[in-house]
Order: sequence, then structure tokens, then C-alpha cells
Amino acid sequence: GNSRASSGGETRVIRATYGPDRLYVEMVARSLEIWRASQQQWHRPLLHISGALWMVGKKDDYEKASLPLLKEAGIPFQTLAPPEAAKRFPQIHFEGVEWALYEPGAGYLMAREACQAVLEAFVGEGGEYRQSSVQPGAVAGGAMRGLRLSDGRELAADQFVFACGPWLGKLFPEVLGQRIQATRQEVFFFGPPAGDARFAEGALPVWIDNGERLFYGIPANRWRGFKLADDTRGRDVDPTTQERTPTPAALRAAREYMEFRFPGMKGAPLVESRVCQYENSPDTHFILDRHPQAQNVTLLGGGSGHGYKHGPALGEMAAKFVLGRAAAPKLFSLSRF
Repeated sequence: GNSRASSGGETRVIRATYGPDRLYVEMVARSLEIWRASQQQWHRPLLHISGALWMVGKKDDYEKASLPLLKEAGIPFQTLAPPEAAKRFPQIHFEGVEWALYEPGAGYLMAREACQAVLEAFVGEGGEYRQSSVQPGAVAGGAMRGLRLSDGRELAADQFVFACGPWLGKLFPEVLGQRIQATRQEVFFFGPPAGDARFAEGALPVWIDNGERLFYGIPANRWRGFKLADDTRGRDVDPTTQERTPTPAALRAAREYMEFRFPGMKGAPLVESRVCQYENSPDTHFILDRHPQAQNVTLLGGGSGHGYKHGPALGEMAAKFVLGRAAAPKLFSLSRF
């Protein structure tokens, strides 16, 4: 959960609406089960059920394709006409919204805190954590012999898993090349009017506005403000060196959108901002496969801006794959490229 990681922010959305992608719907359902069990085990509130509201534009094939899959997966949902949605959520201006899809069991995750909880649980169960820069070791005879660490040591193991987010392509350019593309993404937190609870958790759900551009947000929570972001892919960046100061143009666009869709937030001050990155695969699907020349190396990545919610299910899937207990989905294989 460090500041340069794609999972280093305060919060992430979890929702099961995924168009025609049955696998992702099923993975969200499984992830929700694991998130619930994990937060009970760790005694930390990591999953917040606020509901999720999709605001659907004229092109609604994605949302319509989700409905039967949500039903099959046992994910509760409701479809709302704009007048009904406006009655339920009067703080939202529904102009341009054709219909709405509401998932009452969706919400958001405490991303940075959850990363810390996973680390603490891993160490508590006997794992060892080292913080170091890593370079892949030499590959010979169909296997990687070891890793080179920046402190001068080498690390030997029977299996290696590289889950390096936006750095994965740099570590394996001969295998992944440009198949991991890091793009700059800006996130803003605005301060709701004093004493106005309409834009906070309990009154407002997580929301996704799938119009001409996809904006999304999370209600004010944990004293961080009202979160808003544009899902449009930004320019290519180096996650190691990029400056993380938001641009005036992105802030202006976010504020203009917010004041249109949430009129009560007009004039709300910016209280925090984040500049992070997505690590996109060419088709936005995840990557889970063996290194073509090293069968003891597993490559795991391609979160593409939607990976965090799937973390528990993807981790479970990766563990079975590494141990040889189950194959990985073909959708995530390197052969698709």
C-alpha cells in the first residue's frame, strides 16, 4: 500500500456489474465472501457496504448484459427509472441518465489499510517480509535460479511470483514489453458543506456515471472527503519517477462535472488529491501465467484500473495455479497476445 503503488490509495470501489464478463462477476462474488471473512478474522473494518449506483447513458449494452449474470451469481440488484432514482437520491441531478442500476450489496474497500492487514497477517503466520528492489535472476534449463536484491543478496526459491503492478513490464520486457502500460490517473477529494450529510456514507452510495466519459466516486467517509475521479486513461508515465501533483485542467474538469451532477457540492473546496496510475493490459484483462522460459516463475498483473476488488479471488486463483492444483483462466493467459 505504498504511495507509488496502484493499490496505495485510501479507498477502492467493489461492485459486480461487469457487462458480459461472467468470470469477473463470479470473481467479485467470491471476493466479497473472502473480504467479509478476512475482516472478521483480522478485526478490521475493510469492506463498507454502501450500495453502488450505476447511472446509465444512451449506450447501455454493458449494463443490460450484466443483468442476467448478476441474477445467476445471486447478486441483488434493482433497476430504477430516473424519477425513482431521483426520489431515492435527491442529492444527484439525473439529467442525461436513461436508467439506473443499483447494487445494494456493493460498496468500497479500505485499500491501503487492507494491504497493511494482509502484510501483518502474512508475517503473523510465519512469513518473512523484506523491502528491497528486485531484478529477475538468470533463466537456464527452463527455470529461474534466483533473484538479485538491491542490498547485494540473492534470494533462492522453488517458485517465484512477480506481482509488480506497473513495474511488471519493465522487469520482463522480452515477455511483456508494452503489454503493461502505466497511465497517470488523478483522484480528488472535496469537502462537503459543513453539517450537510447528504454526500457522506449512509446517505449516498458509491456511484458510477457511465455517460460520454466514465466518472465514479465514493461518498465522504473516514474524514477524507467526497471522492471523485475520471476513469479515462491518462498519459503514459513512469511509476518510479512521475511527479504526483494534480493538474489544474483535471481539477477543473472534475469540479465542473461534480457541480453538474451533485449541485449541492457547488463551490466545495478541494481537501485532498492523489495522483496514481493504472497498469493496463492491452485488453484490460488480468495476466496470470507462467514465464514462457521459466516454469517456476508466475507473472501476475494487468489490474487495468479494476483489479483491487478482485484481489482475494485472484490471489486464491494464483495460489492454486502456482501449486499446480488448478489451471488459470484462458482469459488471463499470455497466449492471448
